[in-house]
Amino acid sequence: MSHAVVLYDGVCGLCNRMVRFVLRRDKQALFRFAPLQSPWAAQVLARHGAQPSGLDTFYIVIDGGGDEEKLLSRSDAVLYALRQLGGVWRVAAGAFRILPRPIRDWMYGAVARNRYRIFGKYEACPLPTAEERERFVEHSTD
Repeated sequence: MSHAVVLYDGVCGLCNRMVRFVLRRDKQALFRFAPLQSPWAAQVLARHGAQPSGLDTFYIVIDGGGDEEKLLSRSDAVLYALRQLGGVWRVAAGAFRILPRPIRDWMYGAVARNRYRIFGKYEACPLPTAEERERFVEHSTD
């Protein structure tokens, strides 16, 4: 089974909270995680013409490395993650999907532009716990 991989800004306080949020609620272990600063993320983004230096964007890679690899970004990535978590989060995703993508992405951008000021910034990517480590993509390409 191919896992969706969340690409996130590893030094962003909000992004790390989002990773913790998904880890706690992803009971089926559907998601894997990789910081945008990782070599793996750089390879994936290059395949899609995206810049790894664009740390203000949240991505989800579906079918990573496969023939059908797909890269979701910004509000589409957030809504995908919420839908996959199921329950009340699926309902929330449905409610936000009603908004046109330009409006959702504008809202996303407003938060992204202010995330360091509001949520802080780490000096380095926080390390996952021993139990979480298997859910993080490091330098592999699989």
